[in-house]
Amino acid sequence: MLDRDGHPVHALYGFARMLGDLIERARPKYIAVAFDQGVTKCFRNTIYPPYKAHREPPPADLQVQMARCKELCSFLGVPAFSSPEYEADDIIGTLLHAMRREGVRSTIVTRDKDLAQLIRQGDVYWDFGSRDPCGYHHIEARFGVIPERFADYLALVGDAVDNIKGVPGIGPKTAAMLMKHFASLDELYADLERVGTMKMRGAVTIIERLREHRETAYLARQLTAIVCDMPLGVGAQDLRRRMPDMRALTEFYDSQRFGPMLRRQSERLAQLPC
Repeated sequence: MLDRDGHPVHALYGFARMLGDLIERARPKYIAVAFDQGVTKCFRNTIYPPYKAHREPPPADLQVQMARCKELCSFLGVPAFSSPEYEADDIIGTLLHAMRREGVRSTIVTRDKDLAQLIRQGDVYWDFGSRDPCGYHHIEARFGVIPERFADYLALVGDAVDNIKGVPGIGPKTAAMLMKHFASLDELYADLERVGTMKMRGAVTIIERLREHRETAYLARQLTAIVCDMPLGVGAQDLRRRMPDMRALTEFYDSQRFGPMLRRQSERLAQLPC
């Protein structure tokens, strides 16, 4: 798909369809979209320069489309956030905690497993379009560990996608078993010998690896934990969904050469109460 200047717009169109479908289906009173501002430019790179350093930068045409996604959010009446220092995950964590303080529970719409660590009673994790919403008590069945211990679990097993090294030899099953018996990484390292009493193959070797790679595990824990107190300074009223700007949307869709489907959807969205 190309806009009237011949630039690709397929990602923008997919985002517009997904966001419109979400609003139409869920009819949220509050909503926000979080964007990553850079791939390898956040506080985690200061802690650990190799963090995500193996990733190729996004193609130039995709960067342009992401900027247009932010424009689209404003035209649809959806608050959008990004930060040069923090990642989209941190924005989501901070917004979720801000809403929680005001008595509002949240649905996180994502495919990123890391965000499961934010879910608490009353919240929902939703891989929109492919799976049913997942509540707090379903997180362990889906990912192998309860939300409160998810960041510690990731610190043990590592995350190749983000270039985070875990403890060598500790795979998902072992890490999940450890997190069933220990409430945190701190509790695990405070009583490593207790691992030897667990019904686990190679327990002695696991203890040795944990002891040898303690610094690696704690560094990984700094990287896997989502920040929930970044300085956004917003509350529930800042996340209210507003009425779409139909004139701006029409001009925007014309410039992208989008057909009538999104226009009809925008008209339906304009009829929803805010």
